[in-house]
Amino acid sequence: MRLLARPHQLPPRTAAGVFILNSGLSKWSADEETAAGVHGMAVGTYPFLKNIKATRFVRLLSTAEIALGTALLVPVVPSLLAGAGLTAFAGGLLGLYLKTPGMREEDSLRPTQQGIVLAKDVWLLGIGAGLVVEELVYE
Repeated sequence: MRLLARPHQLPPRTAAGVFILNSGLSKWSADEETAAGVHGMAVGTYPFLKNIKATRFVRLLSTAEIALGTALLVPVVPSLLAGAGLTAFAGGLLGLYLKTPGMREEDSLRPTQQGIVLAKDVWLLGIGAGLVVEELVYE
């Protein structure tokens, strides 16, 4: 496994990393109302999360986003590892998009106005998958 990111991987890693790191830092001190909203949306798609207290869930999510954002930004974290983490994270976000009512037009993958917030995360999946594929195929 390559220890340093390839130079051409730095722009997409940076774009995704800054975005995710900011999201994690923003959630770090979320109030109870915000935590309840984020948790409620997650539970609607992933019911196994219902037993986690909303504030704890948001703190865990924040920690995961900070760790993933940092991993993407630090070029000594192998791209295969950073890309796999990003792909898994983006897959979870797209699960919210696909399973949350009102996010997509009926019988379509096209987003509604409300769904654009989640549908746009497909770019994260593309970056993560690209990093993984490159490291597996061209190593």
